[in-house]
Amino acid sequence: MGILVIAEHDNHSIKAATLNTLGAAVQLGADLTLLVAGSDCRAAAAAGARIAGVSRVLHADAPHYEHGLAEELAPLVAACCSGMTHALAPANTFGKNLMPRVAALLDVGMVADIVGIETTATFVRPIYAGNALATVQSKDALKVITVRATNFDAVAADGGTAAVETADNLPEPVGLSGFVSLESPASERPELTSAKVILSGGRGFGSGENFHLLEDLADKLGAAIGASRAAVDAGYVSNDYQVGQTGKIVAPDLYIAIGISGAIQHLAGMKESKVIVAINKDEEAPIFEVADYGLVADLFEALPELSAELDKLE
Repeated sequence: MGILVIAEHDNHSIKAATLNTLGAAVQLGADLTLLVAGSDCRAAAAAGARIAGVSRVLHADAPHYEHGLAEELAPLVAACCSGMTHALAPANTFGKNLMPRVAALLDVGMVADIVGIETTATFVRPIYAGNALATVQSKDALKVITVRATNFDAVAADGGTAAVETADNLPEPVGLSGFVSLESPASERPELTSAKVILSGGRGFGSGENFHLLEDLADKLGAAIGASRAAVDAGYVSNDYQVGQTGKIVAPDLYIAIGISGAIQHLAGMKESKVIVAINKDEEAPIFEVADYGLVADLFEALPELSAELDKLE
């Protein structure tokens, strides 16, 4: 039984979501192949070889793989699936863009966003914005899967001694798309999807200028900053911050929702957090139904008070 995991990386290091995806893969079998495709990505391949549980690393290096375009990667992944029983990628922007194309090329079904594994052919995935769980079975010889990273423990990034093999006969460039530019906000704060503490703001902040009130508190807590879709749609912050069904799925140790009403789409992205704290002046806000701790208060009064109390602890 061969299991292929497609690595998300920056040509230098492996992204954290790949470690969680490998955590799901080890439940399916022990013969794990990690595909590292990029341009001048030897460092990423070497990092992949050090990951615990990886049997071998398949290194595909070509200029047209530099930016991880799904149109270019899909034919490569499809070719690498020969002899495999499962192909997995994280259920984030990278995996959701890539894996449906792979499934289409191979004419097999796809099992998206799994949160549990019952057998090698039976999986659990959320439906209705996470309000129900469906148990599904795939009868395809190859199971093409995306994995919700927050539901699986990450494997250790060190301790492995896998061999690195060079992929031969790489597909020619498809040329259906091209890389133009990447706009990524620079921040010293933790990455949203891997942060242990997240402060999220909603429409209750009233403006993008007011949203900056979160920054001081986030710095004191060593937290990442998130936002509801309402805050993003209102232009307070960019969609890189969005948490929810159409944004990023997170499950930190502590999630503090401030000025967020708790629409079902937002809850779908954060309700697996270990501890949820809600601050909202509307005591009927749905967010309080999932919160472990709730404070009915005006956020413009509560945030300065909370910041002042943190100062006393320093």
